[in-house]
Amino acid sequence: MATNVLTLVGSLRSGSTNKQLAEAAVANAPEGVDVNVYEGLENLPFYNEDIDVEGQVPAAAAELRAAAGAADALLLVSPEYNGTMPAVLKNAIDWLSRPYGAGATSNKPAAVIGTAFGQFGGVWAQDEARKALEIAGAKLVEDAKLSIPNSVVRFAETHAKDDAEVAGQVAGVLKSIQVAAEAN
Repeated sequence: MATNVLTLVGSLRSGSTNKQLAEAAVANAPEGVDVNVYEGLENLPFYNEDIDVEGQVPAAAAELRAAAGAADALLLVSPEYNGTMPAVLKNAIDWLSRPYGAGATSNKPAAVIGTAFGQFGGVWAQDEARKALEIAGAKLVEDAKLSIPNSVVRFAETHAKDDAEVAGQVAGVLKSIQVAAEAN
């Protein structure tokens, strides 16, 4: 049985290098790992406890929760916006963390990777996403990290999935996630 990794991309832009990185994960997943990139984060309303009522949860939030609940692990792919993760990714974590203690992130193996234009590859954003995931109850896969700097230049002519170094690094991250999910 394959390990199902639900992947959330924090950039909504069609030409996003982080979307490319998620596509690289799909294309280079090791045997026994299925990577599913979630579509629809742009449809999530901002988290509001007033609308998070049983039987009345917005459809977009219910769909995200169902997809995450069915997954064996989570992979977040985050750009860095003003030194932190994008609001769309934080909003998704907030929806997935509820109900408190029993949300779709509870006890679920999770990792964060990403790429950014700057020289550090978005590590601040990734650290913030890891912090939010951990507080939301996820089990962080500590050795599953990847920060790719200078993304605009690096992926200007080569898609991330076709970059041999990136392909190998992404496969390594997914293997670590698979091991954690199987041990969970």
